[in-house]
Amino acid sequence: MEISREAILDKTHYGLKIYAYVLRQYYPDTTVLSVKVRDCGITRNPFNGGKETLRIHIDGVIATHRDTELKTFNGDVFEFAKYHFKTIDEADLLQKINEAVHLNLEIKENDELEWLNEPDDTWYAYCSFFKAPVRNVFPAETLRLHQIFALITSDKYKRITEELRAITNVKEARKFKANRFDYVTLSGIFEKRGDKNLLKHSNLLTIDFDHLENLQELRTQLLNDEYFETEMLFISPSGDGLKWIIRIDVSEVSHSEYFTAVANYIKHNYNIEVDQSGKDVSRACFLPYDPTAFLHKRHQAL
Repeated sequence: MEISREAILDKTHYGLKIYAYVLRQYYPDTTVLSVKVRDCGITRNPFNGGKETLRIHIDGVIATHRDTELKTFNGDVFEFAKYHFKTIDEADLLQKINEAVHLNLEIKENDELEWLNEPDDTWYAYCSFFKAPVRNVFPAETLRLHQIFALITSDKYKRITEELRAITNVKEARKFKANRFDYVTLSGIFEKRGDKNLLKHSNLLTIDFDHLENLQELRTQLLNDEYFETEMLFISPSGDGLKWIIRIDVSEVSHSEYFTAVANYIKHNYNIEVDQSGKDVSRACFLPYDPTAFLHKRHQAL
């Protein structure tokens, strides 16, 4: 069984470590990549005379590149690696990457039942669930995302959601929501709600969009966003906002730094200022009734 592209991408952060390795061979005493969310900005291209014309970014599940000067110089990380390792043979290229970047991927004989011995690395998003009112800071239980989705799409919160939306006074509505709605901390599980009491991060980030005039239009745009896959999306308790839940990697960047980067991305691509409360890892998310809520299929199958 040959080394696969997927195995290499899994161990090189979408291939960014391969780009970094190759660039360091030409520019050993400089910072070759500066990663910000999914974009690495502009860096020097050793295959274009060292000019700062190389743009690298993560496109879906693989890192890709293009040269701002050479219009035909573009492709994915494996195409880039071919220039350095000077080979077009697929198996040879993958083995050279494996050895050079010290990935320690082994070539094994094909075994149809080998997958039985592999560890279960399925990603589960665990969140703390709290009973109303919001001043109750001790969780009642731990839920996974599909269980939260089931609560939102069931009739459990239908009546109080309708009652909230019938309140016209802003202060009364805020008080009603704080006292009557159960809530979750989507970014993780807590011993007690508070940033310092986080037990485990869920690798989820919630982006709040409030007071929208084009709610359905934005909903469609978010579900088709080219950089971030939607894990869950639902209408806020007020009825005029959206809760967009996406996956992040807090092993690479902190929660607050990731939030700032995503907020800037939203501002640049959608011209919308997002609620800054999402920067708090222990932020409470009230559970409304929304039968049209979206849940990614990876969670539906759990």
